[in-house]
Amino acid sequence: MSEFERRIRTLEGGLSPYAARSFETRGRARPEAESSVRTPYQRDRDRIVHSKPFRRLKGKTQVFIDPAGDHYRTRMTHTLETTAISRVVARALRLNEDLVEAIGLGHDMGHTPFGHAGEDALDDALRERFARRFRHNEQSLRIAHTLNLTHEVCDGILTHTGEQEPAALEGQIVRLVDRVAYINHDIDDALRYGLLEDEDLPREEIDVLGETGSARIDRLVRDIVEASEGVGQIRQSKEVGEAMLALRAFMFERVYLGPQAEPEHARARDVVRRIFDVLVERGDPVDEVVDYIAGMTDRFALDYAESLARA
Repeated sequence: MSEFERRIRTLEGGLSPYAARSFETRGRARPEAESSVRTPYQRDRDRIVHSKPFRRLKGKTQVFIDPAGDHYRTRMTHTLETTAISRVVARALRLNEDLVEAIGLGHDMGHTPFGHAGEDALDDALRERFARRFRHNEQSLRIAHTLNLTHEVCDGILTHTGEQEPAALEGQIVRLVDRVAYINHDIDDALRYGLLEDEDLPREEIDVLGETGSARIDRLVRDIVEASEGVGQIRQSKEVGEAMLALRAFMFERVYLGPQAEPEHARARDVVRRIFDVLVERGDPVDEVVDYIAGMTDRFALDYAESLARA
């Protein structure tokens, strides 16, 4: 055991019994020599931050396609907000912050341009032409495998959404905080965009969670910490959990799937489908087509589709 590993093990002795230990990882698919100055999860974090898929998140929108304005959320800002909030929860619960950070930074690396509209469009195209599906968490895992990330980080990235639950509490934090972050910042963006007014927000849920985005995030974080302390599971209280789910349902009805979103969704579907069909018909392997489209930024996809129309 190196002096560095011994020091980290000593520091992690103060973590919760439920925390993942940095040097007890199940390892990587392709074995590597360990670093003398970084833990395995710190190395994963650095690989993600220095990767092209991570950098391209700044050009992928969250809800609004290529919006004209500097203050709307992108996949990058969503990722950073999710990671920051997740670290607060992990520290309060004495869990492994490095593992939480790596999962948080990597969870959306495989997301398409145009948010969930782009994901649905690519999924529809694959299902119709090849009888297979597209899920952004699976694409994020595909990228994680190319980076040779640790088993625990890969598991947290894959299970941040979908039916399968994360194995580690650190992954469970990111899974829950992902929703906390996007619901609240999407409300902020919808208000800025004029899709919602403050008085439109459901009164009962706002009374429980708070009047402002920062107040709601603070309430949700404190609730997660209090409900999860010492129980070996990341969870919410019944009152707060139900209020958050109701607020999420409201956002789907009024913003994500509302009538004002349909022109944006139609635009996204048209762009993704046009690019997909051209690449497939010219004979590109389907895995390469998926990787290429999923990796596009909004602006690149729009420009690429326009170039196809001119050809």
